[in-house]
Parts: sequence; structure tokens; C-alpha cells
Amino acid sequence: MAVGNRVYLKRPMVSDELLNEYQGIPAANVADCMGRLSALHPRVSLKSSPKQPVTVGRALTVKTRGGDNLMIHKALNMAGPGDVIMVSNDGGTEYRALMGEVMLGYAIYKQIAGLVIDGPIRDSDAVEAMSMPVYANGTNPAGPYKDGTGEINTPIACGGISVNPGDIVVMDRDGVIVVPWQDAEEVLEGAKKIQAKDAANVHAALTGDADRQWVEDALKEQGTEIIDDQY
Repeated sequence: MAVGNRVYLKRPMVSDELLNEYQGIPAANVADCMGRLSALHPRVSLKSSPKQPVTVGRALTVKTRGGDNLMIHKALNMAGPGDVIMVSNDGGTEYRALMGEVMLGYAIYKQIAGLVIDGPIRDSDAVEAMSMPVYANGTNPAGPYKDGTGEINTPIACGGISVNPGDIVVMDRDGVIVVPWQDAEEVLEGAKKIQAKDAANVHAALTGDADRQWVEDALKEQGTEIIDDQY
């Protein structure tokens, strides 16, 4: 087997019903019920203008050499509706752009859910106007090579987070959350509860009904000195 230069055509696939249950749940609510350890590094940020506040899909993972996009082209050929192409690029911002308007246009044609690239892109003006979620760690006008090697549908690290093929990807303006596909049902139930609690907390904050006593209690527990005088 050609480790480092291979493409797996199959991956775990959660049901459409389960995937749709995540629609409308903010990434922050999902993160809060996963120990706050599931969010990609903020260097991987939104570059486009999605119409939906939250977009969800299944991870189609790509591992590529820095500045080379041959395997991303193959992933585009494989991808379809509901897929999120997640790209590891050795984490480098110093490398060439991996995608631009042409490739992203083809991704829109394929109706994929989104693209998350731990690497630069280019054609920023065109990307900014796109309704498909596009995340990247920077921009660079220099184009990519197409020499390979790489892998598709194997485990990768993207934005400092482990991503496995078939994981659920939740994207909004705050960033990107990865939910292991094996934990998707359990995480969903927790995220729904946090979403409801969060809505109640927002209402209480706006109406002034929020209980802020916890702040004073925490400071007292830490032994903070409160001084009724000037410094």
C-alpha cells in the first residue's frame, strides 16, 4: 500500500437525518458540550459570505504537501452535496495558495457544503462574494503546484484539530467545529440543551434579570481583596 500517496473512496457516513439535526445550532453551542476542545485554530477563518448562519456537512479529508493541490483536485472530483472538504497543508501560511476562483467555482457547481483549508487561497474579491462557506488561514497570489503526493479520506490535522473522514463539521462566522462521527448523537443532545440554556441567558442579560452573584462568589473563593478606596 502506498502510504502517503493513496485515495480511499469510502468513509463512515452518518445519516442525513442526524446531519440535519445539527442545522441551526451555533458552533459555540456545539463546542461548549465537547470540553471546548473541538474548534479549529482561529487562523483558519471565514473568507466568503455564506447565506446560512450555520452550515453542516461530512468531512472529506485531504492531506497534501505544502503548496500542492493535486489531491484537492481529486477530492473535488469525488465530493458531492453535504461534503466539507477539509485540507491539511502542513499548517503553512508561507506556502502557495491552494485554491482560487476556478476551483471554488467548480466546488459550487458540485454543491458541496463547504471548504476548510489550513493553507492560503487567492482571488479574494471573488471568494468574498461566494455564498459557499470557504475557510482558509490566509491569502497568497502565488499559485500551487500539481505534483502530489498526498492522501484522501485518511486522518488529518486541520487547524490544530484531529479530523477523521466522515466527521461532522459545523461552520459559522465564529469558526469551525469538528464532531467525531462516533460521538455525533451524544454531542447533538448536549448541544441542543446548551442552545436552549444560552437563549434563556441572552434574554436574561437583555432584560437585566441575569443573576450575577456568581462573580462575587468566585472572587471570594479565590481570596480576592475588594478595597473601597482609591489606588
